[in-house]
Amino acid sequence: MKKALLFILLISVITGSASAQLKKASVKDLAFMAGTWTLKHEWGDMEEFWGPPMGDNMVSTFRCVKDGKIVFYEFMAIEQTGSIPVLKLRHFNKGSIGWEDKDKPYLMPAVKIDKDQVVFQSLDKNVIITYKRISPLKMDCILDEKGKDGKWKKDVFNYTLRR
Repeated sequence: MKKALLFILLISVITGSASAQLKKASVKDLAFMAGTWTLKHEWGDMEEFWGPPMGDNMVSTFRCVKDGKIVFYEFMAIEQTGSIPVLKLRHFNKGSIGWEDKDKPYLMPAVKIDKDQVVFQSLDKNVIITYKRISPLKMDCILDEKGKDGKWKKDVFNYTLRR
């Protein structure tokens, strides 16, 4: 019984420390993401624009074009929600046809923020998106998704800053 109580106390301290770190985080900590990022990928040519922090938010547009035709678009906003930044994501097909319900964006709170890196995790814990600035001209976007079979799949998008 004492071991179980000690274990619970230890987990609480660790969790409390992690959330205290995030409570101090703000959208301004994500300024490293700002810029127009591009890459050529098997899915198509990709472009992701992140505006710099303004007030309590950042916004982004994304497009993927293959053989001169749009594959899909995304609109993303990172908003300071309570004590942590939250990524709010919407996908669109050609014709601006949304994937998500109009009042239900895909929500991904920040779970870890370090210098030049942020990790967002979906509420159902099946998707993790990491943005990591690896040099002045390079940023990786790492997409980890848990499939219906329970296995994780990782896609790494190696973006280059357009100048």
